[in-house]
Amino acid sequence: VQLQASGGGLVQAGGSLRLSCAASGRTFSGYTLAWFRQATGKEREFVAGIRPTNSNPFYADSVKGRFTVSKDNAKSTLYLQMNSLQPEDTAVYYCTASRGIILSQLRIPSSYNYWGQGTLVTVSS
Repeated sequence: VQLQASGGGLVQAGGSLRLSCAASGRTFSGYTLAWFRQATGKEREFVAGIRPTNSNPFYADSVKGRFTVSKDNAKSTLYLQMNSLQPEDTAVYYCTASRGIILSQLRIPSSYNYWGQGTLVTVSS
């Protein structure tokens, strides 16, 4: 699976952005899909994801209520709608996908096999 993330940019605090992640080479069927982010000097952290079995989304506490993850299986595209953005949301955002991830490992970067190239989100205060 090749993943291509897009939609990052510069936005003021309180603003919104929508990230997209297009997959090629394979459909999303059976894959856990997720967004991670990595700020300068920090470790990559989980943001949001969707499991394949029930498509229920799951979120990091820091973005719950502000971010919404969704997918369009027909377009093989994963989305991340980000509202009420804050300067601490500034990071490179990565989309990722993998099969066979158990519940306890959903938020661990090393659990995922396929990664997009990342898209930079900068939130100014």
